[in-house]
Amino acid sequence: VHPSCQIEAFVSVGAGCQVGEGTILHGGVWLGEGARIGAQTILYAGVKVYPQCQVGNRVIIHAGAVIGADGFGFIGTAKGIVKVPQVGRVVIHDDVEIGANTCIDRGALGDTVIGSGTKIDNFCQIAHNCVVGKNCILCGFVGLSGNTIVGNNVVFGAQAGTKGHLTIGDGCQIAGQTGV
Repeated sequence: VHPSCQIEAFVSVGAGCQVGEGTILHGGVWLGEGARIGAQTILYAGVKVYPQCQVGNRVIIHAGAVIGADGFGFIGTAKGIVKVPQVGRVVIHDDVEIGANTCIDRGALGDTVIGSGTKIDNFCQIAHNCVVGKNCILCGFVGLSGNTIVGNNVVFGAQAGTKGHLTIGDGCQIAGQTGV
């Protein structure tokens, strides 16, 4: 943890974490083992960053957001529903802002990636193995299903969502409440 960081009450920093210069960790932030947080980043109250996930420089993550929880990976078997291990990470690039109570799931095998300059509103869900390009805007309650790839400069209106395994091209504008 860089000595210039501001660490408030009830923050937990796991073994092997790195926290960059000038970063602020507000009360109740939890960083799992090996998480990496860049410089000049602000994590507001109650943000959780799971083990091995990476957050870039000048990122703002608002209260209650969860970065790196397991994706919704299950498979039906003769013995019932079995959890598929989620062993990827979340990688958030520089200058991203993430709204309150948004969840970004870790990849099942590879990484879930949020491109630089992207802005994500409150209560959004980014599923496992999604890749969101640079300078995208995701308004409130947007949901991206697993393995969705979003190009650069894409805008999702409020409550829009995708079915999994889709590619949304650069510059697309998805109207509010649209299902893709």
